[in-house]
Amino acid sequence: MKKLITLLLIATFTFSVNAQKKDEKKAIKTTIENFFKGFHKGDVALLKTTIHKDLYAQTTSVNKKGESIITPGSKAYDNLIGFAENVKPTDDYFEKILSYTIHVDGNLASVWTPYEFYNKEKFSHCGSNSFQLFNNNGNWEIVYLVDNRKKDSCKPSQK
Repeated sequence: MKKLITLLLIATFTFSVNAQKKDEKKAIKTTIENFFKGFHKGDVALLKTTIHKDLYAQTTSVNKKGESIITPGSKAYDNLIGFAENVKPTDDYFEKILSYTIHVDGNLASVWTPYEFYNKEKFSHCGSNSFQLFNNNGNWEIVYLVDNRKKDSCKPSQK
C-alpha cells in the first residue's frame, strides 16, 4: 500500500511539474508572437508588453568578403518603439516564424526561431532569431535579441 501511495504522489508531482512547464512555454511563445504582431502592425502598446526597458539587440551576418560580422550591441527599446510608431498601413513586410525551440529554467528562457523575411510579398532573406526572456514578476519580457540574416542557403516555404 505504501508503494502505491508513493507512486501516486510521484505521478501527481510529475504531472503538475510538466503542466507548469507547458504553461510557461505557452506564455513565452505568446510573448514572442505578440512581439511580432506589435512589430508588424506598429502596435506600440502591444510591443511594450513584450520587451524589457533594457532590451539589448544585435545582428550577425556575412559581408561581401565572406567574413562573419556582428553589429555593435545596443539598447534597442527606444529604437523598436520608434520603428513601430512609424509603421504605416501600406508597409508590406512580414517575418514568418518557422518553428519555436523553447528552454526554460526558473525566470530565464531562451527561444530559437528560424524565420523567412518577405518584403512586398517577395522573399528577401532568412535566418534565425535567438531571444532571451526574463520572467518579470509573472510577465515574460524579451531582454536580449540577436538574429542572423542570410540570402544564401535559404529555401523559402510558401508564405
